[in-house]
Amino acid sequence: MMDKINAFLIHLDKYLGSSPWFVYLLLGTGLFFTLYLKFPQIRYFKHALRIVVGKYDKDTDKGDTSHFQALSTALSGTVGTGNIAGVALALHIGGPGALFWMLFTAALGMTTKFVEVTLSHKYRDILPDGSISGGPMYYMRKRLNLKLKNGKVLKTGYFLGGLFALATILSSFGSGNMPQINSIANAMWATFKVPQVWTGAILAVLLGLVIIGGIKRIAKVTEKLVPGMALIYIIGAFAVLAKNYQNIPEAFYSIFHDVFTGTAAVGGFLGASVAFAFNRGVNRGLFSNEAGQGSAPIAHAAARAHEPVSEGMVALLEPFIDTILICFLTGLVILSSGVWKEKFENKFQAADIIVLDRIYSEKNKDDVKILSQALNRQAQMPTYTGDLVVEDGHIVTPVSLLHARSIAEDVFVSKDNQPFTGKIHVDHGKVSLPDDVEIRGKSLLHSAPLSAKAFERGYFGHWGQYIISIGLLLFAFSTAISWSYYGDRAVTFLIGQKWVMPYRLLYILGFFIASFTDTTIIWNLSYITIVLMAIPNLLGLLILHKEVKQTIKDYWRIFRREYPDEKIEIKGEY
Repeated sequence: MMDKINAFLIHLDKYLGSSPWFVYLLLGTGLFFTLYLKFPQIRYFKHALRIVVGKYDKDTDKGDTSHFQALSTALSGTVGTGNIAGVALALHIGGPGALFWMLFTAALGMTTKFVEVTLSHKYRDILPDGSISGGPMYYMRKRLNLKLKNGKVLKTGYFLGGLFALATILSSFGSGNMPQINSIANAMWATFKVPQVWTGAILAVLLGLVIIGGIKRIAKVTEKLVPGMALIYIIGAFAVLAKNYQNIPEAFYSIFHDVFTGTAAVGGFLGASVAFAFNRGVNRGLFSNEAGQGSAPIAHAAARAHEPVSEGMVALLEPFIDTILICFLTGLVILSSGVWKEKFENKFQAADIIVLDRIYSEKNKDDVKILSQALNRQAQMPTYTGDLVVEDGHIVTPVSLLHARSIAEDVFVSKDNQPFTGKIHVDHGKVSLPDDVEIRGKSLLHSAPLSAKAFERGYFGHWGQYIISIGLLLFAFSTAISWSYYGDRAVTFLIGQKWVMPYRLLYILGFFIASFTDTTIIWNLSYITIVLMAIPNLLGLLILHKEVKQTIKDYWRIFRREYPDEKIEIKGEY
């Protein structure tokens, strides 16, 4: 039953987040506002830095957090597994060209995030207890109702806001909670042999201590956690770059060259088309910085500010920090270390295995062409159906195993740590492994294990993998903290503030359970909910584009009056 649900979600995602139309909607919105507002990500960048440090703060500003705390909370929600595992996965699938599209998505995303935060802050609610609740669902409810010619009003904004809020609650579990702790627990087990259930129990308690205190406690934790975790990660990254400095020019060249040519087969990497790199790069870019998804505006709505545009400018910095700095650094580390095209001994996940219909070789150009086209969805994958005969751990049936998009080598099958003899059924390339049977061999790596291998190629050597483990722990835990707040604001919007505490308790319970259970279906559900958040948000931003521009004009008019000495620095504004 669960397999059928999982297969349905994967099939549905092909028409949503993985479909070209969504990519064009996402990039198109960012491009439209970039041109419409005359490149605010460039012109407002310096001004945004001054706002973050509190230069223009006023005692009368209303809100629960400072600009920096709001930025830290939002960053803690976006700087997560996407920066470590997501970049590695994009490079693994799309090659160096995918990294360019991640950066391009982030550059346009800076404008998108500026606009969505401005609107969300403008239409936030102040609750009876004095706390703040805001996000895209609030501007949708107040500004996206459809007025008919007869004077009646269709409450379309209520529907869109409700859809967004429901998707946010589901995504809080699917993006910010369960996959994060699952990644942490697996990393702690792989690196330090800490049982997953222990990791889950300890971090669930810590999570509860933070989130039950609400946004003010969350903000106090994230403003200290985010700079610290970024510093640890950056030191480790530069240790790799310094040791592989001679490869950096080639890495830069491949990023920009492969955008127009695709990535040719090299090492164990079987090649990637331009279209595939584009799709994966944009998709991973969204997952990393969440620009257009509408999650970060929920955190920024709580910031102390007397008007919305300044907080929008603070948010403009997020995709720059998250993707253009941290993700680019991760990508450069992986490319300069060379590990992205090398095969390593590892345990094969059944979901990553495809059994091919005959023996293929990377030394045969025709074989490489066939597999490259199949991996880039330009041809049918030549899969095998039948039984694999295994004798003393070795597969004797004349087939090849494709694992992690590479031809597996030195394949060995075992059961209870002893060589396996028997049969393994295969249906259209997919294996059905008997209990306690595992397959090992050499293949490419992806996600966090690929990043970990790259960090071992630096001056820290074997110790580099611990930076990834610790970084993954801090990044993913901080993501879980922030998404709990996004979810409880969505609960407040849908059914009221009294249901926030039950939601938080359920969030903590889900966090614990996911530490030792399979979250594949949750990951796939998250891809759907991300799109269900982004679509109404992006359409709402486009509908209200004139209001956005007028709001910015009003901001600069008041700013000129209050700060006449800084007129030169804002020359060229509306």
